[in-house]
Amino acid sequence: MRLRRWPLHITMAAVGLLWLVPTLGLLVTALRPRGLFATSGWWNVITTPSQLTLENFERILDTGSITRSLVNTVLISVPTTVGVVVVGALAGYAFAWIDFRFREAVFLGVVALLVVPLQMALVPVAKLYGTLGIFGSIFGVVLFHVAFGLPFAIFLLRNFFAGIPKDLLEAARLDGASELRIFRRVMLPLGMPAIASLAIFQFLWVWNDLLVALVFARTRNAPITVAIQSQLRQFGGNIDIISAASFVSMVIPLIVFFAFQRHLAEGLLAGSVK
Repeated sequence: MRLRRWPLHITMAAVGLLWLVPTLGLLVTALRPRGLFATSGWWNVITTPSQLTLENFERILDTGSITRSLVNTVLISVPTTVGVVVVGALAGYAFAWIDFRFREAVFLGVVALLVVPLQMALVPVAKLYGTLGIFGSIFGVVLFHVAFGLPFAIFLLRNFFAGIPKDLLEAARLDGASELRIFRRVMLPLGMPAIASLAIFQFLWVWNDLLVALVFARTRNAPITVAIQSQLRQFGGNIDIISAASFVSMVIPLIVFFAFQRHLAEGLLAGSVK
């Protein structure tokens, strides 16, 4: 049996290596001096590893626009992720276990919002933000991401919470626990795999967003994706700086992903086996 699996293992390893080649090329390009980019390819580092240097990373860290955009990205991604997870979990519990009028109709409306393209809301929301005076602010970008992240979060968590045995909730209610206490003591611990998976996906989506930030964020409030795009537009020949900034932008989501990879796998498999 093991011999039969060797072709599959070799194929998967080859595919994995092919997926890693662009990332490796980006890292090597970021570690090479500026003058070598136009004269030789990044793969030449295999024969001359001495050309690697941290000069490009030092330059971007000394660039105020890059460091400020990294801080802006954190200020956008973290509150958005927390807001979507908290509101989505509360709403998902309500739709799953609390009886109120028009519950199914309202949930159907939430599900219908999943098919609304984000691009349709850009102009109307921009006009609304201008009226409210929050256009161009970090708060406006966060609010937009939270609004468009909630339908999927509510749909995902409601379906997960609905699969939790009803006997647990009835036992807690018989003991006199309030709905909020049931949510904190029963739902949150049992739903942590799904909640962690949602948080990872939401963080990655917002961190890598470009379109919403281009529309709603002013230059001083722009995230790293907009800063890189601006560098590419203004200094198209500075591929060393662009590659270094791109790698810094990529490595933080990778750290978050690998740190919570176990929770992501549990969340994806949750509910698959009864």
